[in-house]
Amino acid sequence: MDREKRLVELEDTGLRFETELDLGSLAPLVEAWLAGIGEDPGREGLRDTPGRVARAWAFLTRGYRQRLEEVVNDALFDAEGSEMVVVKGIEFYSMCEHHLLPFFGQVHIGYIPKKKVLGLSKFARIVEMFSRRLQIQERLATQIAEAIERVVEPEGVAVVIEGVHLCMMMRGVEKQHSSAVTSAMRGVFKTNAKTREEFLSLIR
Repeated sequence: MDREKRLVELEDTGLRFETELDLGSLAPLVEAWLAGIGEDPGREGLRDTPGRVARAWAFLTRGYRQRLEEVVNDALFDAEGSEMVVVKGIEFYSMCEHHLLPFFGQVHIGYIPKKKVLGLSKFARIVEMFSRRLQIQERLATQIAEAIERVVEPEGVAVVIEGVHLCMMMRGVEKQHSSAVTSAMRGVFKTNAKTREEFLSLIR
């Protein structure tokens, strides 16, 4: 059964968004978790934290409740050529599914149109839809590439992601200057080395 959407505001941001998540059932889970790590959920500084966390996670995971067709919203146009299109430096924020810690960075996208081109802002919205889920960086690159391939049906698509992971910086190896680079190549970007190198040189 579909839940009714409600308007939620993130405190201190002025940001409002709609969600159908049951925030009332999430908040007690946060309260129990706080008690489980040895905190007192009733003390002044934490009294409102369960509700805040529930609202924050509704925002941070809203990609689960978005559909590609709604994000693209018919922003497809006839292609007037077949030259490479590159959109680089798209910022993203996501949550690592292994430790529930943030990772973030930039996404670079290139594609060669066949019949259609996609409105430039939609690439950022596609990145947002998939990054606002529990993720690993490798899957994120693949999902973005597959979505663009499905919508635009280009000659090829390339996605490169550069990310830094707090699970490496705050815990474990605690390496503060490490980063991860992942890629997903489709079509001519995978089969043609010259095309692939042109894209990589444009995003450097």
